[in-house]
Amino acid sequence: MRRTKHSDGRAGGRLRRLVPPMLALVPVLALPLGAGPATAEQATAGTGSSATRDGERLLFSFSDSRIDESSGLAVSPTHDDIVYTHNDSGDSARFFAVGTDGRTRATFRLAGVTARDWEAMAASVDPATGKGVLWFADIGDNLDGAWPDVSVYKVAEPETMRSATLQATRYRFRYEGGARNAEGLMVHPKTGRLYIVSKEFSGSVYAAPKSLRTDRVNLLRRVGPAPIMATDAAYAPDGSSFVIRTYFSASLYRAPGDLIAHLTMPPLKQAESITYTRDGKALLTGSEGVGSPVYLVPLPAGVTSASASASPTPAEAADAPAGTARPADTGSTAASGGRESGGIPLSMVALWLGTAVGAIGIITVIAYRTAR
Repeated sequence: MRRTKHSDGRAGGRLRRLVPPMLALVPVLALPLGAGPATAEQATAGTGSSATRDGERLLFSFSDSRIDESSGLAVSPTHDDIVYTHNDSGDSARFFAVGTDGRTRATFRLAGVTARDWEAMAASVDPATGKGVLWFADIGDNLDGAWPDVSVYKVAEPETMRSATLQATRYRFRYEGGARNAEGLMVHPKTGRLYIVSKEFSGSVYAAPKSLRTDRVNLLRRVGPAPIMATDAAYAPDGSSFVIRTYFSASLYRAPGDLIAHLTMPPLKQAESITYTRDGKALLTGSEGVGSPVYLVPLPAGVTSASASASPTPAEAADAPAGTARPADTGSTAASGGRESGGIPLSMVALWLGTAVGAIGIITVIAYRTAR
């Protein structure tokens, strides 16, 4: 997210690299003085595994220095204790298989693929074969329209944890209504349908066609709203719910626009990724940077029971389950009046926006002066 390959001037490039990290700091800047929490990296530095609230704990930190901008995260559907990740833009078309001790087990490259701006990944199981499938989303677009289309690559999950070069199938996409910047990809585990979540102040969930074509560009259609500045998304293993991560928190949904609850996340330097554990009872969430942490966040019992009781609706053609049950007292914040789709009070959004505008102004001046 921070790097860019555009060559439209040094100041512009520096500005684009600096703005996302500053936006990540906006919620901290908006807090009263002295109220800002330490980042997860600061709280656990030098301590190893550490427990936090409600069973939340540091699962591991990446030990491989090549993993310096972990942007996507997925739990292997067939290999025990394996998590996949990839870097943000600037790296080659490769991904890493990492054990739950943080050590890299294997590195895989995609043959004939150029990684323009990889921002997300997902894992699914082929219902016909029972084998794992990995999806890599080259969907980043920091200029909101620089690319005529974006790509998602489908790869058969490696059967052994030995470094190798893999063949990939490329699917190209364009958005209904114009190009978008996006960082979230999710795949429905029962239908195999792809969804992309845009990263905007007024974001959206887009559905891919049920059947993807390789010989033409596939159209992404908007099916619902998304929280402000979404950085990742993932479907639950049983398809009963999905989660969207932002810099600030996470939101759990039965279907696009059908909110179950808002979830508190561990404070991270730059929250970039989220996925479900294989049993669907917890989430994994990660950050960028060398040695970045991956946290395990158990889902409250009320939330998991509410999503598990969901049933398909005709409106979503059984692709996105929905229901009427609401969790009991989970400690999460439900959607209510005066809140936008991400569950953030509008007054706080205004404060964050004001802070962001001021920060961007300062960055622009700095970028201009250093480019001279």
